[in-house]
Amino acid sequence: MYQTVKLRPQLVNWRPTVKKHDNIYAKALNKVDDFKFDESVVDVFPDMIQRSVPGYETIVHTIGELAKIAVTPNTVVYDLGCSLGAASLSVARAVPNDTCEIIGVDASEAMVERCKRVVQTFTLPNPIVIQHGFAQSVEIKNASLVVMNFTLQFIPPADREALLKRIYDGLNPGGMLVLSEKIRHPTLTGNELLVDLHHQFKRDNGYSELEVSQKRAALEKVMLTDTFNEHDTRLRKVGIIDVVMWYKCYNFTSMVAIKG
Repeated sequence: MYQTVKLRPQLVNWRPTVKKHDNIYAKALNKVDDFKFDESVVDVFPDMIQRSVPGYETIVHTIGELAKIAVTPNTVVYDLGCSLGAASLSVARAVPNDTCEIIGVDASEAMVERCKRVVQTFTLPNPIVIQHGFAQSVEIKNASLVVMNFTLQFIPPADREALLKRIYDGLNPGGMLVLSEKIRHPTLTGNELLVDLHHQFKRDNGYSELEVSQKRAALEKVMLTDTFNEHDTRLRKVGIIDVVMWYKCYNFTSMVAIKG
């Protein structure tokens, strides 16, 4: 039986005191290369994610609230695609002291090195270990909670079901997978509407038309989105009993997949 928790209004402080402004695509490029999480992206990532993903701080905060429900003593929490550790930090602060081990994994060496420095600046009630590696290669075991916060969309579609099966097998009964994703609406008209709304969100946050256009071109081949129904079907296929979409804004969503 899950316990009811009271949401606290304060959000997790995971961002650096001084943020570098994201201007990676501010100038016209002769050739827009595929997006990658290199040093230039790591330098501006907190600003980039805040101005690009609606509700990101709410999602990070709620991951901590979900951890209060899902995490049990002497279990492991996995943060796959941990970037700068926002979700890991949210979990570490939300659950009681020494309840769990938190393992953050990211495929970007630049992100991992920066994340290690970020985590070391905090005194945390639960330890966080940051590792370099691919989500598809991580051995999941004794897990009460697994987080993929805008990670699966960057993993080759052919690898996604096998990764989710690995996660399912490694989750303890009652364990949760938090899966946040940019999704695709099943109809062309509906999808274009959501894309337009998201692009306006980015303009409202200071991105120029050029930046929006070049960033979209950079992501076109590396971020391949699914519909919610595709996510739901795949999760149930690997054994998940319930999939709850708890957040949605435009074409961004976060869902909780529960193992029976």
